[in-house]
Amino acid sequence: MRLTPAGKVVALLIVAGVAVGSYRLLQGSGQIDKIIPSAKAKPSVVPPKADLPDVAGSGDTASAMNVSMPGSDPGCTDKPEVRFLHWAWNAQMGAMFANGGKQSTAGSLMCKNGVNLRFIRQDDPVKMQEELVAFATELSRGNAQPTRGAHYVAIMGDGAAGFLAGLNPNLRRLGPEYQAKVIGTIGFSRGEDKFMGPQTWKTNPVASRGGVVAGYIRDGDWNIAMKWLGDNGLKNNPDEKTYDPDALNWIAANDYLDAAEKYIAGYSETRPVVRNGRRTGETKRITVDGVVTWTPGDVNVAQKKGGLVSIVSTREYASQMPCTIIGIDKWMRQNRPTVEGMLRAFLDGGDAVKKNPEAFQKAAQVSAEVYGEQGAGPDYWAKYFKGVVEKDQQGLDVELGGSSVNNLADAMFTFGLLPGSANLFAATYTVFGDIARSQYPELMPSYPPVAQILDTSYVQNLAKRAAPSKVAVRQAAPAPQVNKPVSRVVSRKSWQIPFQSGRAEFSPAASKALERLRQDLLVASGTVVEVHGHTDAQGNPQANMSLSEQRAFAVANWLSKKFPANFPEGRVRVFAHGQQNPVAPNASEAGRARNRRVEVILATTD
Repeated sequence: MRLTPAGKVVALLIVAGVAVGSYRLLQGSGQIDKIIPSAKAKPSVVPPKADLPDVAGSGDTASAMNVSMPGSDPGCTDKPEVRFLHWAWNAQMGAMFANGGKQSTAGSLMCKNGVNLRFIRQDDPVKMQEELVAFATELSRGNAQPTRGAHYVAIMGDGAAGFLAGLNPNLRRLGPEYQAKVIGTIGFSRGEDKFMGPQTWKTNPVASRGGVVAGYIRDGDWNIAMKWLGDNGLKNNPDEKTYDPDALNWIAANDYLDAAEKYIAGYSETRPVVRNGRRTGETKRITVDGVVTWTPGDVNVAQKKGGLVSIVSTREYASQMPCTIIGIDKWMRQNRPTVEGMLRAFLDGGDAVKKNPEAFQKAAQVSAEVYGEQGAGPDYWAKYFKGVVEKDQQGLDVELGGSSVNNLADAMFTFGLLPGSANLFAATYTVFGDIARSQYPELMPSYPPVAQILDTSYVQNLAKRAAPSKVAVRQAAPAPQVNKPVSRVVSRKSWQIPFQSGRAEFSPAASKALERLRQDLLVASGTVVEVHGHTDAQGNPQANMSLSEQRAFAVANWLSKKFPANFPEGRVRVFAHGQQNPVAPNASEAGRARNRRVEVILATTD
């Protein structure tokens, strides 16, 4: 849970002769239209379909783990100070316990691992980038232990592509060894980040066409809406100055609280109407009827006005927002014991928070101290870490809060380092990097490939030295109950996966589509996956029914056999429809090709 006035996901940066610049700053100054004059004419488009990775975690054990509590006095002050920039976010609860306070305390896990770490709250991602640049610049000038800037920052995995796309070109000027890299993950958002709208949108996603949502544009919660649109084949209008009745439209908010307030106040404005990127000559008065936000923005909506439900959140898209740690590659390679000591402390702290109630309460106390959010004491952080369901002003049940922390097993699983697991961070990074690039190609024409920005060697070294029980897979994500019937469909999307003619074997061209499907399904780890097979009307109807079943099973088996840890038995369900449900006339080859499809439905079971 992040109570940050500036927001928690990176602004997509424009790097044109400045050390660090951002769209957000340009937007605020009114200069963006001069830089991207074509933005207003861009047609509404469906975001790339994006399903997020399954995240295994570590559920509570039957008996509480014995944990030594950190003290309150300063500790390990003889060690060099390590500076860590962060938001106020409950996914860092394990890190809070590990450090014992703003600065590492006596008896803390951090000091026991030889690290003197100082937490510094920083709500502005642009300033986070500036601090990394300052640190790398001093390092490049020969100071092995820079006193300026920050050693690390913590951001969401779904914002990492945009963050690094703006940051690393500037760092590259210092040399390739000064690139920023992701080296760990210490927790997840698990419900607090959400897309809120009318119940009709949740029941029938098509009803959101022409809807108006307030939010901090290109933020992590905006990503949630983008993924939902892509999953359902719906359009997004990327221009927050026009209105498209066939797409979801946006009113830019200054931050997540402002987004909530715009809904509460019934904010409205008049805009020109567009269709397919062209102005119709009409205008329309529009009013906010949806919000993307996180706690306490959702709390404000529920308590001050109500009427909105959670359309989708990081409860369903459970692997969308890993709390990732980023640092400068050269310094980390030169100070490997310090890096691994910090990570070990954070992940052991996550284990303690999961398994020991006293450790959890201590972590909530440290969170209140470190974040310094007015009116948010330890009980506040504890309540919203676990998540709650409360009645809003109109009597609707609303889910609020929800986070989780990582231990070593979780970190291994997130990076695909356990047998049968996929790299969830890589899938998330790529999925949302592609979304940002598709919606704002002028702003972010490319981003670094994950292989260039991810170094898992630190986590792997911890695993090599850990007891086998430390890397055993346990379930922490809010996994669906695979034996229960579906209660709600989150999204449905048709996939054209090429098969050999009349057979259930994939054609060579299928590999690309299957890989996209894999990345998509990895993101939504809080859902069950239904695979529905369809054929065209050629041939015998009974044979087509059998073929559609075989092809649906081929997709399900490909997922479960290749990544059994991410797609356990019962998560993927198969349905056959044969030629019964065409989506186009079978009279033409083009229509028949559309009917030969696999439809994937993401659903919940609670």
